[in-house]
Amino acid sequence: MSRPTREDLPYRPCAGVVLVNADGHIFAGRRIDHDQGAWQMPQGGIDAGESPRDAALRELEEETGVSRDKVEVEAEVSDWVYYDLPDELLGRIWKGKYRGQKQKWLLCRFRGRDADIDIHTDHAEFSAWTWMQPSELVEQIVPFKRDVYDRIFSEFEDKL
Repeated sequence: MSRPTREDLPYRPCAGVVLVNADGHIFAGRRIDHDQGAWQMPQGGIDAGESPRDAALRELEEETGVSRDKVEVEAEVSDWVYYDLPDELLGRIWKGKYRGQKQKWLLCRFRGRDADIDIHTDHAEFSAWTWMQPSELVEQIVPFKRDVYDRIFSEFEDKL
């Protein structure tokens, strides 16, 4: 039996949040599982029967401790955003079941205080966090996701 090729594999449904503070900076967390210290925004898989919006807000709380009552959803990307895993990660991430992700992103205005953010959650994914400018975050994300972040920030540009 042969191994499935990239083209045989589906995209993993995922949702994420661009969390923007009052100064127009974006939440960025440094991934625990990345030895080069890559930074990213809160995101994660969409559970069966869950809407992308609900998944994004759940992931935000699971990864940052920020509850729904501390954010105002201002926008959502117009369509799914796709990315493929690089060859060296294909078959290693998500038990080899996916070729990459298809993502829905929300832009959320943070109405809380920095003290409301707690990355030491039951589902901790970040070792540190900070507020960044969009261009800075694009430089700090893993290279294969840069086009995704460029597209998201471009689509939300008038609200950032």
